[in-house]
Amino acid sequence: MANHKSAKKRSRQNERRRVRNTMALSKVKTLVKTLRDAENKESAEVKLKDAISYLDKQVTKGRIHKNTAARKKSQLTRFVNNFEAK
Repeated sequence: MANHKSAKKRSRQNERRRVRNTMALSKVKTLVKTLRDAENKESAEVKLKDAISYLDKQVTKGRIHKNTAARKKSQLTRFVNNFEAK
């Protein structure tokens, strides 16, 4: 356990950041899952736009590496372009 006042503050900050980062990464997974479960191509394209926007936002905040986001965007775009109704 932290003994100094500054170390206690740093511990509180790290916990807040950890929770925020976990929520953000969880939302990325949710967006990907909802996109893959889309009913038709039009709804998939709308969900793709949301997912790409959110991924880019997380990159600028430093939560996801830019190449990871680029890879995910590429995979999702390929999925939508080759979309066939289930």
